[in-house]
Amino acid sequence: MNPRRVVVTGLGALTPIGNTLSDYWEGLISGKSGAAPITYFDASNFKTQFACELKNFDPLDHFDRKEARKLDRFAQYALVSSTEAIEDAQLPLDTIDKDRVGVIWGAGIGGLETFQNEVLNFAANDLKPRFNPFFIPKLIADIAPGMISIKYGFRGPNFATVSACASSANALIDALNYIRLNHADVIVAGGSEAGVTYAGIGGFNAMHALSTRNDDPASASRPFDKDRDGFVLGEGSGTLILEEYEHAKARGAKIYAELVGGGLSADAHHMTAPHPEGIGAKNVMLNCLRDAQLQPEDVDAINMHGTSTPLGDIAESKAILDVFGDHAYSININSTKSMTGHLLGAAGAIEAISSVLSIKHNIVPPTINHSTADENIDPKLNFTFGKAQEREVKVALSNTFGFGGHNACVMFKEIS
Repeated sequence: MNPRRVVVTGLGALTPIGNTLSDYWEGLISGKSGAAPITYFDASNFKTQFACELKNFDPLDHFDRKEARKLDRFAQYALVSSTEAIEDAQLPLDTIDKDRVGVIWGAGIGGLETFQNEVLNFAANDLKPRFNPFFIPKLIADIAPGMISIKYGFRGPNFATVSACASSANALIDALNYIRLNHADVIVAGGSEAGVTYAGIGGFNAMHALSTRNDDPASASRPFDKDRDGFVLGEGSGTLILEEYEHAKARGAKIYAELVGGGLSADAHHMTAPHPEGIGAKNVMLNCLRDAQLQPEDVDAINMHGTSTPLGDIAESKAILDVFGDHAYSININSTKSMTGHLLGAAGAIEAISSVLSIKHNIVPPTINHSTADENIDPKLNFTFGKAQEREVKVALSNTFGFGGHNACVMFKEIS
């Protein structure tokens, strides 16, 4: 069987460092930090009082008031970034076969704020059952792809992927395979998350997963730094329009890059901690290379999962050395989470967008906030510290790993 080729023809981004694709990319290459004190609620009683929130996002710029009330923020974000991506791809909505256009979307949690607020209201009303009729539709993770399909009339494959922080990478891999196998010609794929809430900050604090660098939020996300103390919670959305190559060529679409492979694996180790030797991370990258029919020496750039956690950064670095050997020292490695924070289920999507744009522009965004080397991480690896680096990028890999030991990575290649 000869699977069909899949290319990226549209991108959309709504992130803590830019509310559009162009602003997001500019924030990345300029090394902009999205971390700041929380403004969504009073966080003074929390161990962590900062996050990577969206800046100047008003849902009423995108929805009427009635519509906005029916959508949790994670679904609002999904619709906003997908609208930008569909417009970027210049999909011919009046003539395209909408039975052949699908939506596959990732969210690690879904409507967390909706769930939180409904429970708070329930308790405040002496446990009298007065629930919003939109409680369940706003909560469920699959409402995001459902609403995108309703807005545009896309009747192809439509579902949500949930694998914690690997969710939107899983969505991209599923979309890749559905198009390869001729179940669709175009799929809107990506992920969104809106976890900056009482419950989100409180829950991750209880796990001791978040940085508590309240005196200097902008430098709190510091992957690979000896003094890292946890990740910074972020939120937002990223969308990629994936399209069968001949279909894209026939309509004269611009093509950013080709999605040539996806890898999946499980750590089978611990509920929240990575395998200390990075076995799951190693396997997922090997599986991705195999699926893409590429060799380790072909890879030019890796956007690591790189969350700024004490254990995770070490395990992933070991895995890269195991997979790539001496070639690892020739790869530009980075963690864009140093700027955006960790967008949980949306991380895979916005980081895949960064990898695609690295190929388009031949620039690798930096890893910011590094000041002290960690003796447990090989200092010869090029983590692109401090500022973006120009280099030829023909093949880029993006890693995402989720609680529960879920690993997913995607491989993009310059179109040829």
